[in-house]
Amino acid sequence: MLSIRNISFAIEGKPLFSDASATIPTGHKVGIVGRNGTGKTSLFRLIRNEWSLESGEIEVPRNFRIGGVAQEAPAGDDSLLETVLAADVELASLLSEAETATDPERIAHIHTRLADIDAHSAEARAATILAGLGFDAAAQARPCHEFSGGWRMRVALGAVLFSEPDLLLLDEPTNYLDLEGTVWLESFLAKYPHTVLVISHDRELLNRSVTGILHLMDQKLSYYTGTYDQFDAERRMQLEQQQSMKRKQDAQRAHIQAYVDRFRYKASKARQAQSRLKLLEKMQPIAGVTENRIAEFHFPGPEELPPPLVTIEGGSVGYDGTPVLQKMNLRLDQDDRIALLGANGEGKSTLSKLLAGRMVLMDGKLTKPSKLRVGFFAQHQLDELVEGETPFQHMVRLRPDEGNAQIRSRLGAAGIGADIVENPVERLSGGQKARLLMAMAAIDAPHILILDEPTNHLDIESREALVHALNDFPGAVIVVSHDPHLVETVADRLWLVQDGAVSVFEGDIEEYKTQLLSQRSGRGGKKGKVEEAPKKVGRSAQERRRETAPLRSAVKKAEKQIAALERRQQVLETQLADPTFYEQTESVKIETMSRELAKIKDDLAREEENWLLLQEELEEALAD
Repeated sequence: MLSIRNISFAIEGKPLFSDASATIPTGHKVGIVGRNGTGKTSLFRLIRNEWSLESGEIEVPRNFRIGGVAQEAPAGDDSLLETVLAADVELASLLSEAETATDPERIAHIHTRLADIDAHSAEARAATILAGLGFDAAAQARPCHEFSGGWRMRVALGAVLFSEPDLLLLDEPTNYLDLEGTVWLESFLAKYPHTVLVISHDRELLNRSVTGILHLMDQKLSYYTGTYDQFDAERRMQLEQQQSMKRKQDAQRAHIQAYVDRFRYKASKARQAQSRLKLLEKMQPIAGVTENRIAEFHFPGPEELPPPLVTIEGGSVGYDGTPVLQKMNLRLDQDDRIALLGANGEGKSTLSKLLAGRMVLMDGKLTKPSKLRVGFFAQHQLDELVEGETPFQHMVRLRPDEGNAQIRSRLGAAGIGADIVENPVERLSGGQKARLLMAMAAIDAPHILILDEPTNHLDIESREALVHALNDFPGAVIVVSHDPHLVETVADRLWLVQDGAVSVFEGDIEEYKTQLLSQRSGRGGKKGKVEEAPKKVGRSAQERRRETAPLRSAVKKAEKQIAALERRQQVLETQLADPTFYEQTESVKIETMSRELAKIKDDLAREEENWLLLQEELEEALAD
């Protein structure tokens, strides 16, 4: 087993671990979670003995091979398949020696060992892993240097998976995978025969691939058995119990202190008061919940435009005269929630740029209202932030006429607090940069919000906050993401971008994932007819959202009506509560306003009752 005992470690004076301990049983798959900056990656470096502990020890079983994805992606002339095969050092050494060995006993030993490690199937296993990560047979034969950095990082991941270390360390492996690769990796890790530690903010991967969760918080390590959802439920229960116990203890302490203050100087009660004072001193205070609240996302709503927002008829789009997508016939309305599916390189980002107005059609017709506003966020924009400038300066460029206080308020609402608002952007974390770019994308209250891989640098709590904000946003949403949880909870329509075309995928995300596994597993990545996915019992999330759309619309309409009535009620009550108002206003107007206020209160009561009924009906419909 992996044993972590009483470790303490700090970076530049900032403590990351203080007397922290945990035990990971051999063969378990464990997800490592915690807020950004709590020390997850540092823990990996300590396990690999790259950094030295201040105190404590980390004990790894003797002869355990520890493997992780190399920081430098392979870029040589070897083919992808050769690169992955070379990752098994023992296999490569034995095969090389087998070609030159002359001693009969040594030759026998080599071939026995090759049989033990299943050498005859090595190439097939390596090809299967590469296929699962998105490389077809032709790509596997190409040299590494012909691929971009992101694709070469996939090769590095494939290499460490093929080498099958006894302790596999993966740090956010889905950041350089598409949804298809993420789905395959979930399945692979669930079947991996050795110990796995994976740092991930992907809720679905942590629910499908691990058997335990190691939580980093307040410089301590806590191990929970089960999936992420089980950990989340258990932790919430613990926090609630802790809060309840703290409230009870605070009340008890206040009661004892009041007794002491009242009777400590009264002779007849002095002994009892002194006894209670000693009891108070011995009580160990229960700590309150110290985890900071995650900043919410806020996407301002646009005014309504007549449908449709965008139509494309017979459209083709591409680069340098070569089409990437052709014969597109698409329509986008303001209440649409669409996820774009498809492997990397199929054209999802191209379609996103077209809808964002950053590309134009080569052929066909695109129609949209003149007042249409589009907000666009893409991961590559992280590199487009101006080095040396602060978040404040970036926002001022977009709103030069706004005052400093309003700019700071905008940034604060986006999670860019006063402590970092004047920091150069290169000193911001990836999550902070993503929040800044989302605030910039949504600043004009867009009718369409397009998010291309928005969650790569967000922790799980921030991802949940993003889900809530997108579901509250009254405009259209188009999302490209390898996070199945985000797709499942936000999108009610799926568009499949594949083979130069865009089509509607009629199933839900679970059916799509089943098809992907069927297509990629053991096929060398070749495209072909996709096997039909088994039908799910009950309705999918997309079906539920479609069926409940009228109810959700009625709930929102009732909420708007309640808000309008409450605003008018507040205005009338403020005026009627002012004594000078009666001196300056005619009695007829006062009477009219009083009647209006009474009517508003009646209307408000009816609207609130109506809202409650609609909300109950909606919850029942979603639960069915």
